[in-house]
Amino acid sequence: MKFTVVIPARYASSRFPGKPLADIRGRPMVVRVVERARASGADEVIVATDHAGIAAAVRGSGFEAVMTRRSHASGTDRIAEVAAQRRYPGSRIVVNVQGDEPLIQPALIRRVAQDLAAHRAAAIATVCQPLASARDLANPNVVKVALDREGYALYFSRAAIPWARDAWARGVKRVPPRLPAYRHIGLYAYRASFLRAYTRLAPAAIERFEALEQLRALAYGYRIHCAITRSAPPPGVDTPADLERARRHFR
Repeated sequence: MKFTVVIPARYASSRFPGKPLADIRGRPMVVRVVERARASGADEVIVATDHAGIAAAVRGSGFEAVMTRRSHASGTDRIAEVAAQRRYPGSRIVVNVQGDEPLIQPALIRRVAQDLAAHRAAAIATVCQPLASARDLANPNVVKVALDREGYALYFSRAAIPWARDAWARGVKRVPPRLPAYRHIGLYAYRASFLRAYTRLAPAAIERFEALEQLRALAYGYRIHCAITRSAPPPGVDTPADLERARRHFR
C-alpha cells in the first residue's frame, strides 16, 4: 500500500506563535513530526506551509516542503492545495498529520491509511478510542463519535453521544456498562478525490455550530470510517508547557 503524509504547518498560532520551529533536542518540532511520519512507511512525506522559515528548516534537514497560500481556513484546505499541485489520482491516500504532534506513533499513521484502503465506501478514515470517563463525556473539548455496526461514523459531537437516557436522568455521573461511547482522535486519511471535492463544499450548519469540520463531509453524504484503538496517542503541543513535556520525552 502506498500513501502520502502531508503535514500542515502554519507559523501563526494564537496560543503559541512559531511553534513548528520550536527546538526539540536540536531539531525543529516540525522536523521531529516528519521523522515520525517517515517511520510509518509512507512513500512520500511533505510539509505544507505558508512560512519561508518553516520550509527552509524542513529542507535544511533533508526533507520536502511545499509553499501554500496563507488564506487557507483549515489544514484540510492546505492539504487539498498540495494534492492539486501534485495532481494525485483520485485513489491516492493522503494522511493529515498535524505539525504539532512530535510524539505521534508511526504505527497509528500507517493504520489509518490501511483502514481507508480497506474500506472502499469511505472517503475518509479516522481514529477513535473507547471512552470510559464521565468527565470526558461531559467535556465539550473532548469530541465524541457515534458509530454504525460497520464502524462508519454516524455523527461527531462535542456533546455526550450516545445519550444514556435512563442512566443519566439525573446527570452524567458515570458511564453505563457497554455504552458504545468513543472519543475521536483527530488523525485523518483522505482519498485525493475527496480533497478535490472538499474545496467546493460550502460549510454546513452543523459544522459551524459544533465547530467540527469533519461534519461537512457527513452533511454532504461522504462516509467516514473509524478505526478503533485502545490507546490514545500522546497529546500534541499547544502551549510552552506541552513543549517542555515533549522535550522531556526526547531526553
